This record gives sequence, structure tokens and C-alpha cells, in this order.
Amino acid sequence: MADWSAIAGGTLFYTDDVALFSATRRLNLHGDPTQPALDTSLTGKGSDMVVEPDLRVAKSFTSSWGRTDFSVKAQGFIFTVNPQFNQASAGIEALHAFTPNTAIRLRYYASPNQLLGDNVERQSGTDSIQEERVTSQIGSVRFEQRLSQNLEVRLLGRVGVRQYNEAFAQRDTTFWTIGPHVVWRVVDRVKLFFGYHYERGLADGRNQVQFKDDTSYVNNYVSVGLEAELMERLAMEIGTHFERNNWTSGIVGDERNGGHETVVQGEMMFLYSLTEQTRLTLGFQRAQRRQSFEQEIVHNTNVSVGANYRF
Repeated sequence: MADWSAIAGGTLFYTDDVALFSATRRLNLHGDPTQPALDTSLTGKGSDMVVEPDLRVAKSFTSSWGRTDFSVKAQGFIFTVNPQFNQASAGIEALHAFTPNTAIRLRYYASPNQLLGDNVERQSGTDSIQEERVTSQIGSVRFEQRLSQNLEVRLLGRVGVRQYNEAFAQRDTTFWTIGPHVVWRVVDRVKLFFGYHYERGLADGRNQVQFKDDTSYVNNYVSVGLEAELMERLAMEIGTHFERNNWTSGIVGDERNGGHETVVQGEMMFLYSLTEQTRLTLGFQRAQRRQSFEQEIVHNTNVSVGANYRF
């Protein structure tokens, strides 16, 4: 047997920093918390209104082997004032439940040619200002095991690659991630989430000492969240995320040699079920980033309203 479903949605954001918007938006357990290295010189580019359309199409199969849910998702960010930051991404997911308590989830995610901003390139030796762009591809597997009616544990593993345009090719990075997630239903309408990721990234710049730009890293990421049903149609989600990038460059003269970056982010979202098929959302995100070798602390605030419809 097979069943089809689809969810189409749209979200309107106000952001006070177009260069940080994508990194803040995707900093969560189910997104890409370790976004590409962002130099402080790329931030502070002004505010914008951003439209995020998305479409998810899913098909479910039931057989003697269990239930399989296969889905494809397309997503975009459309900037009204700064269209050069427009971007799109796509993902494929397969969730197979061997039993009601045991499942495996496979994902592939791609974000092509994302603009990070105008930066100083080092390939030509002229220190010219050029657009810095990156294409990300990530594959992941997550094992999910329900230990009791109220407790579920998950183990995530993923690998990925970030490939930059030629002017910033020394930043091409391969990485791998591992970490546990825990979901605990405290009471009937309240869930707590906890997640930890350890990630290792190796950039080509570690072998190209002439550029003094090794963005290799060790990342520790922690996320704590709460999901509560406030009323029959109204739910609330709260999350706090912390990550620390320890830059591992050993190149003399590289500003990241011995340095680190910390990111702290909080978010809140309200979800209202207007009908069985239609849901409205209201969200808020606030993030701050700090490089140990810079005095400036960079902030980003995003406010959103959205709606989605299930077919």
C-alpha cells in the first residue's frame, strides 16, 4: 500500500543582517548548525525582508518489512532588497520503521552556490575583493529507538563537503559529525529535546600555508528545546543552541591559529492550527557570534510569520 501527501508553505522574515540570516535560520538539530566559516567583515550588511517558500512531497509504503516514508523537499530564500543573496536548497529523506519502536532515517541535503558576501581573496596574491560563494552537500543517517512510551534516543552520523568558488578554493572543506539526541515526554503535552554534536572539518588550506587561511575546525554543538501544547490548537516551541568552533590551524600568520568562535542562539515559535490542513506560525530568533581574535560581537535577529497547508 502507498499513500501520497504534500505540504506547501511560505514564511515572511524580517532580518537585521542579510549575511547572517541563513546561518541563524538553519542553526538547529535538524538543519545545518555548522554553517560555512563567516568572517566578521562579511556581516553587518543591513536588514531585509526575506520570503521562504517551501514544498514537501511525501509517499508512504507499508509492507511486511515495516513502514517507509520517502519525501522530497525544496526550499528557497528570496531577499527583497538584496536579491544577490537569493538561494535555494533541496533535500531527500527516507524514514524506515522496522517496528513501532525502531527506525532509521536517511537524508541528503544540497545548497548550491550560496553567496556569503564580498571578501578578500588570496588565490591571486592581489588581495582583491570578490564574491565568496559555497556549495554544500550533506548526507546523514540517524538511528531512532524508543525505550519507553515517554523516552526516545537517537544517534546521528553525517558526512559532508563544502566547495567554494575558485577565489576561495583553499576553504574547500570535508567534514563528519556524530552525536546523540534524546526526546523525553515529561507530561502528556510537554516534550523536552536534547542534542549534542561533535564535528571535525578539514579544509584544503591546511596544506596551503602560503594563503594563511586554514578554516579547519573541531566543533562542539549543544541544543536544548521544549515543545508544549498550550491549548487544543496552539503549540509552542522554545530552543537554545550553543556551539564552539575551535580553529585547528597551525600556520604562522593565520589569524585563526589558536583561535575559536562561539555562537549562542535562542528561538521561540508559536504554531496555531487554523484547520486540520492549515497551520499558522509566528517566530523569533536571536543569535550572537564572537571570534576570539576580534573584539566585535556580531548579532542577528529574525522575526517571522508563516503559513502552511497540507494536501
